[in-house]
Amino acid sequence: MNSGKIKEMGDILANEADLLGMIKEYLKYGEFEETVHHFEKECKNKGKVVPKPRGNSLRDSKTLIIQKDLLSSFDDGDFKVFFELWTEFVPLEVRDCDPHAQKLEFYLHVHFTIFPLKIHLGRHVPDFEVRITHFKHYLETRGAALSQTTEFLPYYALPFVPNPVVHPSFRDLFQESWIPEMKRELEKFLTVTLKVSDTPRLLSLYQLRLQLAEAEKRTSSYMRRFNKMQADHHNLIGVTAELVDSLEATVSGKMISPEYLQSVCVRLFSSQLRQSAAQSIDFTRPGTASSLLRASIVPQRPKEVPLLPSLDYDKLKRDLLGGSDRLKALLLQALCWRLTRSLQGEQRDTVLQAYVSNDLLDYHSTRQKPVLLLMRSKNEMVRQYMARLINAFASLAEGRVYLSQVPSLLRLLIESLRTEEKDSVSRENVLGALQKLSLRRSQQSAMIEDGLIDWLVDELQDSDCLSDYTLEYAVALLMNLCLRTRGKRKCAENPKYVLKVLTDLLGHENHEVTHTHFHGHTHALTHTTLTHTHTHTQTDTCKFIIFNVCNNEFPWRLLAKYSLLF
Repeated sequence: MNSGKIKEMGDILANEADLLGMIKEYLKYGEFEETVHHFEKECKNKGKVVPKPRGNSLRDSKTLIIQKDLLSSFDDGDFKVFFELWTEFVPLEVRDCDPHAQKLEFYLHVHFTIFPLKIHLGRHVPDFEVRITHFKHYLETRGAALSQTTEFLPYYALPFVPNPVVHPSFRDLFQESWIPEMKRELEKFLTVTLKVSDTPRLLSLYQLRLQLAEAEKRTSSYMRRFNKMQADHHNLIGVTAELVDSLEATVSGKMISPEYLQSVCVRLFSSQLRQSAAQSIDFTRPGTASSLLRASIVPQRPKEVPLLPSLDYDKLKRDLLGGSDRLKALLLQALCWRLTRSLQGEQRDTVLQAYVSNDLLDYHSTRQKPVLLLMRSKNEMVRQYMARLINAFASLAEGRVYLSQVPSLLRLLIESLRTEEKDSVSRENVLGALQKLSLRRSQQSAMIEDGLIDWLVDELQDSDCLSDYTLEYAVALLMNLCLRTRGKRKCAENPKYVLKVLTDLLGHENHEVTHTHFHGHTHALTHTTLTHTHTHTQTDTCKFIIFNVCNNEFPWRLLAKYSLLF
């Protein structure tokens, strides 16, 4: 056997041993102790060598080097190297979601900004302006999220203070103890964040394979875009060549026909706009085609959205609690309109954030009569606009988070639902708010506990008397509650009645609402399996239908047939 074959065989054995070691490492990680024992025994019987775990020495040494480089950059004041390493090795989810990491990053930027001042004891130092510019950029981007935090507010004025060394707001930054304390915080953070993962190599390879598959998808998408751009580029060169030929022809006195110009313009516009663009070109007016072409490549400027003026929320709450009923209704209407009629995006987010940060509904208040109790007002218009405002809150994700923190809200809404008249606007808005809140698991549990499913089934029994809004939101709310196992079991307590209500809904004239949500109900009621499905009693048959009506063995279109049995 020649040396080449011997070397190749040795490589194969080494790779096989490495693979066996990874398998054993994964089995130990998954605590398959018995499997590990049999695996080692079988490898030994077959003469296979299973290497000992390598340990994390290599990764440990790399982590220590990274920590050392970060701390060295901190000591030297080299903010460029530091933040390059920080961005590369501190995970993005930690930097974006961990409050401690965000706080540390903020003070690190402060440290690197004032570093020359601490060394040279003055402002006129070589790269101080560069550091100030870097700090301003941070405050406008990643640091903008912390601008509402009182602790950090003074530092937003740092770039504009002539001499921070003598300014009383920044006195602590220039104490001798400040840098050592910062370094200790940084060391503790790096020790925890850059700790070596104990993920086995086999699992790491599998994760890399998934990442590679995702990267291949992205590459394929980029290649399609590149090929399209290349085709457009070739098309543009062809059109340009034809236009040059046409210009040369005009020099010798040949005329260019409108039909030729139209065909050129059709080729220049994208495929989606070919017909409309070609038809809109008026060749009797010079410059029309060129104007359209130039307009097609002009980037659209985002509209500047003005921020609404701030409100005096303390006075607002006083008037909501102590004013006349007319004033209360008008204020609630204005607050609701301010939220619902604001422009979607930054303006609406700002309005909602102001409502939440100023605790508009007073749930943090120690008053005996918070604003939320306007739901029990004797005046119908006050109750209506209070319900509209709560419904507007519930329409937004951040609003639902705020409402879910109000412990007495659900009780007040369910109480209002049961006491308001059937066709009242207040009740419609309360029902809408409850349906939107039912997207949250904790709220679902509370609603089921308060018997809301029984109320909804009773209400839907006479669906012809309900408005389209009430019908849609009542059915949707019932569907959301039935997604929970407790909700399904609640329906199965009175199966014949629930089944009758569901089948009656199939005959409602509003097919778009009832059939769409009916499928949702049947899907929600499918996944709980009964132990005894073959039963001869009507009650158990009803239970079986409710829980399994969406299965292939029991299609929903046959539900009406089975409802005749009862």
